Amino acid sequence: MVNIVICDDEQEQRRHLKAIVKNELELKGLAAEFSEFASGEELLASQAKDGADLIFLDIEMKALDGMDTAKALRQRNSGAVLIFVTAYDDYVFQGYDVQALNYILKPYSSQRIKAVLNEALKVLDSREQQFYPVETKSGVYKLALKNVLYFMSDKRKIIAVTTGNKVEFYGKLDDLETQLPTYFVRSHRRYLLNLQAVTAVEKDKAIIGNEALPVSRGQYQAVMVAFAKTLLN
Repeated sequence: MVNIVICDDEQEQRRHLKAIVKNELELKGLAAEFSEFASGEELLASQAKDGADLIFLDIEMKALDGMDTAKALRQRNSGAVLIFVTAYDDYVFQGYDVQALNYILKPYSSQRIKAVLNEALKVLDSREQQFYPVETKSGVYKLALKNVLYFMSDKRKIIAVTTGNKVEFYGKLDDLETQLPTYFVRSHRRYLLNLQAVTAVEKDKAIIGNEALPVSRGQYQAVMVAFAKTLLN
């Protein structure tokens, strides 16, 4: 099941986009649940944003525009794949600030929508396949890496801070670092960050949601280079 959000203040545009996306997913045999919103304010106030896998977001909306809506989503730790919808290509490069995957220009081209949708599905598929086995007092289970914001060491334990809760298990951060995808980067001797969740890197800290996590002097350059690559990708 793919949870898709379409946020556009024009109902006809939402209908048109939904029809193309729904048809393409049906051809692939994929089930989808759609949620539609006419403004950024409506989207941010809803619960649909929390479970969204893919968000199509119009940039030119009244009051709260798409770019500010996207920034608010990232500050709330949304890991959804963002695709901007716009009538002007002037906004394209601003998408790097909120880690938008791609953009679609109006008027819609069904071929463009299908191409960007397929790109998003590949990203979602790669995320779904990435887990880390965690052994706790209650048993062993798979920790979905897409939901992990960062790992923090606490003596002999590691604490995985996710979008929903915290998971503690025994281990060493040095060992964990070698077993994770490259988008997890060491920022400090006690912290291992998911760069997909980082919204900004400053002189001595990285921002994830409302948290400012330490970046040591020795790791600053490596973190900055890795973060820059995520913006380019």
